[in-house]
Amino acid sequence: MTFPRRAVVRPEQAIIGNMNFLIVLTIGAGLLLDQHLAWHGQAIVSAAAWIVMLALWRRRPSSERPALLACLLFATAGEMFLSLAWGLYAYRLGNIPLFVPPGHVLLFFLGTQVAARLPERAEWWIAALAMPLVGLLAWTGRDTLGPVLYALFLLCLVLSPSRRLYATMFVLSLAMELYGTWMGNWIWAKDVPWLGLQAANPPLAAGAFYCVLDLLVVSATRALGYVPASPGSNASVASHHADTCSARSSPR
Repeated sequence: MTFPRRAVVRPEQAIIGNMNFLIVLTIGAGLLLDQHLAWHGQAIVSAAAWIVMLALWRRRPSSERPALLACLLFATAGEMFLSLAWGLYAYRLGNIPLFVPPGHVLLFFLGTQVAARLPERAEWWIAALAMPLVGLLAWTGRDTLGPVLYALFLLCLVLSPSRRLYATMFVLSLAMELYGTWMGNWIWAKDVPWLGLQAANPPLAAGAFYCVLDLLVVSATRALGYVPASPGSNASVASHHADTCSARSSPR
């Protein structure tokens, strides 16, 4: 009598699987606590997000750390510009919560793991499915910012081989945006400052900002002489391994 072989889980796979679960838990439960525990909740979530990010930092190879650091710095600068300077969205306490910068890193690390399992050319199917929805929201006047962001998303798909990561983050960031705005952790401005456009809460194509962030991280790490690589990438994503940084994420 023969028995089926049990799949062998390598230690590295187990560590990454546990980290992915911890990231989902940190983001999902963190936004819930931030919304319902006022200032105390935000402090608790911020501490947890930094602890998890530092744990991720320690477990990733040193070759990936410049990209993680660049991701953290660009995400912080981006939040300051988009929220505080441009006024495109606002957090419930009028600040930039301290969990936001490390949250970007965590969300994008998770994105690289999902992207590795995305079927070939699925990125174009995601872009195609999003197009009519973006067009409908713009035609009804609910989200005229959407086509601008969608065009930015397409530009990122064309300019970099990291297409599966961009498509993954387009979907993941939308899920996080819907969750965060539904609970009231942040809100997008209906009237877009400077542009005279309208934005939904959230815009369907908000993930385009994450794609731009990835391009900035790749460019910065290359300028410093590093080969930007996706934390947690493997042979199945070799087509974009050398150009994907990752890890920039987060809950807003």
